[in-house]
Amino acid sequence: MFRGSIPALVTPFRDDLFDEAVFRAFVEWQVAEGSHGLVPVGTTGESATLSAEEHARVVRTCVEAAAGRVPVIAGCGSNNTAVAIQLVKAAADAGADAALLVPPYYNRPNQEGIYAHFEAVAATTDLPIVLYNVPSRTVTDIAVETMGKLAKLPSIKAVKDATGNVARVTAQRLACGEGFIQLSGNDDMALGFMAMGGSGCVSVTANVAPRLCADFQNACMSADWQTALTLQDRLYPLHAALFTDASPGPVKYVLSRVRPDFPSALRLPMTPPSETSRRAVDAALEHAGLV
Repeated sequence: MFRGSIPALVTPFRDDLFDEAVFRAFVEWQVAEGSHGLVPVGTTGESATLSAEEHARVVRTCVEAAAGRVPVIAGCGSNNTAVAIQLVKAAADAGADAALLVPPYYNRPNQEGIYAHFEAVAATTDLPIVLYNVPSRTVTDIAVETMGKLAKLPSIKAVKDATGNVARVTAQRLACGEGFIQLSGNDDMALGFMAMGGSGCVSVTANVAPRLCADFQNACMSADWQTALTLQDRLYPLHAALFTDASPGPVKYVLSRVRPDFPSALRLPMTPPSETSRRAVDAALEHAGLV
């Protein structure tokens, strides 16, 4: 269902408005370069600063541009269960193939509350749900045992795991079953994640290097570990450089270099990356052979 290199797409802004034409061209490039799926309006897409109308428009545009060639997994997370339900409905109405949801952030529910949140959302939709476990942002961790319970709900099909703990892949497979899809949320750990039984990566780096990331995932899925290791070494400095300042600042900066039509503008409170970050990204681009 979901596998391989799945870029967490950035959202282009021009004059503080969503640049639909650039986004359509960007989606077309991602598909042509071999990306296996697309995630609009996730964290990297600056979803926190999009209005409900903009959120729905970005998803709809992505679905239209992808035209059924790859699955579209729409970001739908909220710490308000009612809002999350609305976002999932809007994603379904737009034609998305799945919804990506974080556990509630800021209010920090316990494990019972996390389960109840996802259970309530899942009860309202037939759209497949991908859990997004990212404690570094939400300060809330979906425990392995809770994920095992959630995996029994018919619409919950997968997890994007950004815990940074590769051992979770085995623990979650044992808790959730072999059919439960596990996607890495960390580019730098994707090689180990795949070797442990993962199915792919929701990638920031694939925004910039879609062909290399797709080739890396294809190698992993074919168990061609030597090729995967070679590509990992080529991409690793870029994986690291894209987080030398607050994301998505560095990835938008580098995209404006790789694709001159792509605006580097961010919405407050995000600001452009520092000079140190830009230098790191420039060096990583050269190492990867992208400039």
